[in-house]
Amino acid sequence: MTATQPAPRRNRRPKKRELFCPAHPEQRIQGNGKKYYLHLLQPEQLEQRGISAKKAQLIINAYPVLVLSNEWLEELFCPECGTSRWCHVIKHDRIEHTVRWAPRELWEQVAHVDPSVANPTVSEYTRREARRHQHKRADGKRFYG
Repeated sequence: MTATQPAPRRNRRPKKRELFCPAHPEQRIQGNGKKYYLHLLQPEQLEQRGISAKKAQLIINAYPVLVLSNEWLEELFCPECGTSRWCHVIKHDRIEHTVRWAPRELWEQVAHVDPSVANPTVSEYTRREARRHQHKRADGKRFYG
């Protein structure tokens, strides 16, 4: 009689997405979960992503506003840089992603967000206090911190 071996256990914990800092490729970065998905309005934007001109025109005619489910803008924190920055994230599969710094032009493809205009729900006092740490004295040193 042969001894039966137990079946190998499956790891039930799902793998997390792997996001790496564009400046430090070995450093993992974390996001806050708020994603701003890109919206495409012109066929040229689809052509830049590798779709033929004819097919891009057909897609835009069928869907006047096409929301990309695999591309978004997200604020990510890099411990190596010590700062949070807005990144353009492209999802290839459940784990694999491409991360690059988000150029300002990409915000034009995000609905309901205008980065050039201040948030109207934030008071002027709060906005001024948030910039307080940037003010410097006449000798070049900071007032605070």
